[in-house]
Amino acid sequence: MRQSCLAFLTLLLVMAFLTATSAPSDVLASRPRARDLGVPFDGTPGDLNAITDVAGVLVGHTTLISGEGKLQQGKGPIRTGVTAILPRGRDSQSNPVFAAWFSLNGNGEMTGTTWIEESGFLEGPVMITNTHSVGVVRDATIQWRLAHGGADTTGYWWSLPVVGETWDGWLNDINGFHVKPEHALHALDAAHGGAVEEGSVGGGTGMICNGYKGGIGTASRRLDAKDGGYTIGVLVQCNYGRRDNLRIAGIPVGREIPAPEPYAFIPSDIAERGSIIVVVATDAPLLSHQLKRLAHRVTLGLGRNGSISGNGSGDIFIAFSTANSGAGTAGPATRDVKMLPNDSLDPVFRATVESTEEAIVNAMVAATDMTGADGHRVIAIPHEPLREVLRKYGRLLPN
Repeated sequence: MRQSCLAFLTLLLVMAFLTATSAPSDVLASRPRARDLGVPFDGTPGDLNAITDVAGVLVGHTTLISGEGKLQQGKGPIRTGVTAILPRGRDSQSNPVFAAWFSLNGNGEMTGTTWIEESGFLEGPVMITNTHSVGVVRDATIQWRLAHGGADTTGYWWSLPVVGETWDGWLNDINGFHVKPEHALHALDAAHGGAVEEGSVGGGTGMICNGYKGGIGTASRRLDAKDGGYTIGVLVQCNYGRRDNLRIAGIPVGREIPAPEPYAFIPSDIAERGSIIVVVATDAPLLSHQLKRLAHRVTLGLGRNGSISGNGSGDIFIAFSTANSGAGTAGPATRDVKMLPNDSLDPVFRATVESTEEAIVNAMVAATDMTGADGHRVIAIPHEPLREVLRKYGRLLPN
């Protein structure tokens, strides 16, 4: 009887964990995206308008939301999580991708980047979480890679996981260390193709962007056949920016839509706070030095939305290509690889800029109002006022 009771309690705990960390699909399906509101963007998106339009890319989240009221370190309130991006799906372990990274402003962290810089390859997933949970997520990712088999067939001796972060300490008990290994493992195991959950989910749960609620956003572009028909996808965890700098479709939206200040002690139009992590995926055959150039173009997408990459912002980007499968696998044989000539890169650059711009707006549109530690409240950008501002400037598209 005791064993039966324990088994039942264990089942209840597992069900509760999955409920707390996974957003219902019907809720996600009902959430509008920026295009649904009539926000105009350049370029042609993929079928899902998401990073998962790049074949093989999977995304998973663990979302941790519990408690309210006064901050009690170690107890909550908790508003945080983990996001996982698998470049080649379940084959990411044994089949590295060409990759590169770039830091626009270095007040942030992304582990594993020195080896990417040296080797030109990304081995395994890209993880995103809060600033003080980088270590535990890194260690859990090593654990996950060991359990799922690594690239080193002699025993998988070492791993340098990529983990990026942004700061959620205004809404979340960040010093309570609530992200545990099982949360990172769940994000990895739950990674899937198809539509990507956006807004206040995963690593983006407690984030603030341009004075409004921020979080996770994604978008993609599909090139014309004459440009190769390639797909470029972007996923962002946005937690940066000043409200008065915010531009959407070229309109100074942040100055047009008033909102309560997210930070009680300093107005959002004075200080640039927070950071942004951007992940760029493509199936275009690009080598690491070309992907470095792609990562640089993310900055122009941020600029379209008004970012100045302030002193306190950690703006760190990583780009990878799923082409050239097998190029990074172990073995003495030579590898034949394909690459686009530099003269053919402009459409890929443009798609990266456009996807970055839209992914950030998607994150803000998908987010919802949130109250966190010490009653700190941040509102999401209101949809109807956004439409009215776009209409005022003649930029609203019919929908």
